[in-house]
Amino acid sequence: MAVRARWRASAAASCAALLLAACGSTKDTAGGAAGGDDARVGVIVPLLTSPFWQSYNDYVPKMAKAEGVDALKTVNSNSDPAQQITDINNQLNQGVGGLVVAPLDSAAVSAGLDQAERKGVPVVAVDVAPTSGKVAMVVRANNVAYGLKACEYLGKQVDRGKVVQIMGDLASVNGRERSEAFRSCVKKKFPKLKVLEIPAKWESDAAASKLDTLLGANPDVKGIYLQAGGVYLAPTLQTLKSKGMLKKTGEKGHISIVSNDGIPQEFDAIRKGHIDATVSQPADAYAKYGMYYIKAAMAGKTFEPGPTDHGSTIVKLPSGNLEDQLPAPLVTKENVDDPELWGNTVG
Repeated sequence: MAVRARWRASAAASCAALLLAACGSTKDTAGGAAGGDDARVGVIVPLLTSPFWQSYNDYVPKMAKAEGVDALKTVNSNSDPAQQITDINNQLNQGVGGLVVAPLDSAAVSAGLDQAERKGVPVVAVDVAPTSGKVAMVVRANNVAYGLKACEYLGKQVDRGKVVQIMGDLASVNGRERSEAFRSCVKKKFPKLKVLEIPAKWESDAAASKLDTLLGANPDVKGIYLQAGGVYLAPTLQTLKSKGMLKKTGEKGHISIVSNDGIPQEFDAIRKGHIDATVSQPADAYAKYGMYYIKAAMAGKTFEPGPTDHGSTIVKLPSGNLEDQLPAPLVTKENVDDPELWGNTVG
């Protein structure tokens, strides 16, 4: 794959040229082989209560096989940042040669990343960028763009009045970036809109109960931004339906809704007119490039900022880590049936 890259001038590069595998048996201070004891890769997912993460979980073994990576069965951290650190340490204790982790908490995950670095095991972060700690690559879409796309879409649908953003976990850089981008965009471009906010921490029950309360006090809401359709779509539609506020597009009283994720359930809701749009977060590409970059890292390969051959751009983050910002298109009724969208390729 012809992503712009450079090879380290080291023994790792020489070995990688022969084997494209973890190089040698250089010992770290903890006594383990640098890069782990073998070429197995541990994969840690943050939760499996969201259709998005269920889809990512299903893609992992397929993409691992396609990329020639020996991936262990995924480990589910069940929305618990402390459990995720334990999961990382457990995988390291099994002697894995690499880790692919989707962090729950951008700051807390650094404890696990530091332990991996001490053992000489490279890590690729998927979906969420750590605020500190070393990773070989962050595989992620531009989350600021998510908030901007939602703002610009809703701003064109609703000219004035109240709009709600149901936010993710603000301990995650994803939740922070989506929230601030949406908020600042509305303030700058659509000053006649008033943003009401619901902090829901990626939890469906919290979203449902808080939205119910908010709509009771603000029955004149005209738009809603769901920062994660995988956990917020069903409770939002159920809450609107229970209040007699679920109107189809074009009907009087329709509340314009734009979401994030690109799951099949969102596409069905767009077709039915229950929501208006979503930003398709690439679950398939997350799994594919997570495997690609961990294989490269285990072989000693490094990358530089710039365009890739798969329609994305590698950027350098404030932490010093690199991030491959994958494309995430806006999906509306005009393109919802596009067969290239991953949400149309899963059951």
